Amino acid sequence: MTMYPRLAITLGDPAGIGPEVILKALTDPTVLDRCQITVVGTRQVLRRTYDRLAAITSLADPNSLDLLEVPTEDSEWEWGRGNRASGGASFAYLSAALDRTLAGEFHGIVTGPIAKSLWKAAGFEYPGQTEVLAKRAGVERFGMLFAARSPHNGWMLRTLLATTHIPLSQVSPVLTPELLALKLDLFVECLQRDFGIDRPRIAISGLNPHSGEEGQLGTEERDWLIPWLEDERSHRPSVQLDGPVPPDTLWVKPGQAWYASTQQGTNPFFDCVADGYLAMYHDQGLIPVKLMAFDRAVNTTIGLPFIRTSPDHGTAFDIAGRGIADATSMKSAIALAAQLSERRLRVKNSASS
Repeated sequence: MTMYPRLAITLGDPAGIGPEVILKALTDPTVLDRCQITVVGTRQVLRRTYDRLAAITSLADPNSLDLLEVPTEDSEWEWGRGNRASGGASFAYLSAALDRTLAGEFHGIVTGPIAKSLWKAAGFEYPGQTEVLAKRAGVERFGMLFAARSPHNGWMLRTLLATTHIPLSQVSPVLTPELLALKLDLFVECLQRDFGIDRPRIAISGLNPHSGEEGQLGTEERDWLIPWLEDERSHRPSVQLDGPVPPDTLWVKPGQAWYASTQQGTNPFFDCVADGYLAMYHDQGLIPVKLMAFDRAVNTTIGLPFIRTSPDHGTAFDIAGRGIADATSMKSAIALAAQLSERRLRVKNSASS
């Protein structure tokens, strides 16, 4: 029997493009085919967005949506000019969705984009939504995975970041065998449980140019990354671990797979591409992801007891309120949340029957 998960979608910062891309995404009937959706925010924001933009672009009518109304202290904001009020509202939306999800009302959360600086202005000292979700869910093991399905052939790119929002100068000191083992555990668990890949293949990037070239261009690979990887291979017989792959060549095969004109399953080339890619730091992983899939990549927090996805773009204050925001990434985020939540429901029901 098909399971239809219940998803909460938060508006994000009301001064950004979050409300617009959500109303655009919900005009697509395929978005609603596999899930039940509740928008978490304020009807005033949705109505204001609809009244301003419905004459120039297709939007879902706010009155037709299932809405969890979240009271906010102050509604004074302008499109493209977020402030303390809009930052506080976006935090309130996330908190409400999280409360209901932890209570069992929703199976997953799709989060609209927020401005971290405006959270800080509103008094909320968090690096981002990921950290709030992890803290409130009581988990210490979590990771930032980016997934995107190629429109050319259906192949899926999955990229996990070993480190996230830290300065480049801190990457090498932060990277340790213990950290990479934790991230690899999460990645393998996610690929097996959520994507159904029993024997995954994971390509692991080097840190330095040419993966250090035997210590000539950096010593991290020689000193600990290669020994760590060899040890992991011996302890994970069901997982193929490639690497450390030089960072400048790591993305050649996924780039070819993304743009291949033949469907996955009909071209043996896809058998040579990894199921997942582990990047050492933010830009090493996200520059290629955004080059290939800027309009459809999805940010997924792994390690949580529920599914969380988000479009891989920010508030885009520069185009907010103009009706020109692209909703493709939001649609992809909803579709992936529905797919992964449905799989978890199926597995859970099978285990209990």
